Amino acid sequence: MNDLRRPDRARTAIVIGGGVAGPVAALALRKAGIEATVFEAYHPGTGSRGGPLGLASNGLNALRVVGADGVLAGVGIPTPRMVIHSGTGKVLGTVETDPGLPTTTTLPRGRLAELLQEHAAAAGVPIVYGKRFVDAVDTGRSVIAQFDDHTTAEADLLIGCDGIRSTVRGVIDPAAPQPRYTGLIGLGGWSDGPLGVGDTAGSFHMVFGRKAFFGHISDGERTGWFANLPFKTFTRETLRDTAFEQWIALMRDLFADDDSAALTVLDHVTPESFIPASPLEDLPHVPIWSKGRIALIGDAAHATSPSSGQGASLAAESAVELARCLRDLPVPQAFAAYEQGRRDRVERVITTAARTNQSKAAGPVAARFRDALMPFFMARFTTPEKMAWQYGHTIDWEAPAT
Repeated sequence: MNDLRRPDRARTAIVIGGGVAGPVAALALRKAGIEATVFEAYHPGTGSRGGPLGLASNGLNALRVVGADGVLAGVGIPTPRMVIHSGTGKVLGTVETDPGLPTTTTLPRGRLAELLQEHAAAAGVPIVYGKRFVDAVDTGRSVIAQFDDHTTAEADLLIGCDGIRSTVRGVIDPAAPQPRYTGLIGLGGWSDGPLGVGDTAGSFHMVFGRKAFFGHISDGERTGWFANLPFKTFTRETLRDTAFEQWIALMRDLFADDDSAALTVLDHVTPESFIPASPLEDLPHVPIWSKGRIALIGDAAHATSPSSGQGASLAAESAVELARCLRDLPVPQAFAAYEQGRRDRVERVITTAARTNQSKAAGPVAARFRDALMPFFMARFTTPEKMAWQYGHTIDWEAPAT
């Protein structure tokens, strides 16, 4: 363990962003003896609600390190399996959670962030809302964060947890890559009702439809659903200005010939429970994760598309690992050790998700090959043993970082 009185070790940190990575990072830093304050742009209840998000076994393992895994108890839908279908209704394969691991939990994305913020605040982490980060000055001995209301904050470190369009990333590297569009538009929703479908008994049903991709889960009282629609080109203005009724009509047309729950769900979706369209994006490779006394975690450093089901889980992992490195090492070595330990893993997940996105956007000929070959590949490569590298990942907090 490090002696935090030494001048080469961090004692305080500014955390930019209150999504998943931010509160977990603050909790982990606190556990490592570093006082962290979270600065979040949105006030509680004013951010995106978000559609269904799965926190996988590895993410729950990371939350357990900081005592936050219990905040999900009774909130989400336990999801021990994904069942993959073709548009004809044929089951192409099943992905089962290893019974020896924590069971994946599905809940609204926005609710997860709220729960983690509440837990962090209860643990003594200061969270300052309504603070939008715009720039930072690294003095060599500290970092001064600047916000759009002309206020500042100063600490030994600044950790950017501000998402795929991270402002902190641009401060570290003005030439940093921009998010990559995957060719898919995402829509979805979460309802405190069955939306016409019954209890799926812990199964998240995913359908490679003839024209688009659809998924849903329900415990009979709560239902989460999403759709991925292939779009070659779009403008954000077009997405924003397309009305709810237009999206529903488009999805009904795309899913009309599929044997799935899509049309039933769409019959019951209301504007209040609907999450508007947004492009699915990722960041395959961010060359620079840290500079001086500033570092990135979560989507700011390694954004995978939602198709991975791993974005929140990887963010939680990286938050804990960075704190462990800062506990044991001087700042420059800590940032280097963190990146060395994380980069290969997160980029492997991003690459795997990119292949899934290609399958979702497949044309008619490619889709026939996909549906014919997928049962073979799923039976051999999506067993708990084959997927252990992803879902079975754990963090040994007591192990010294090197």
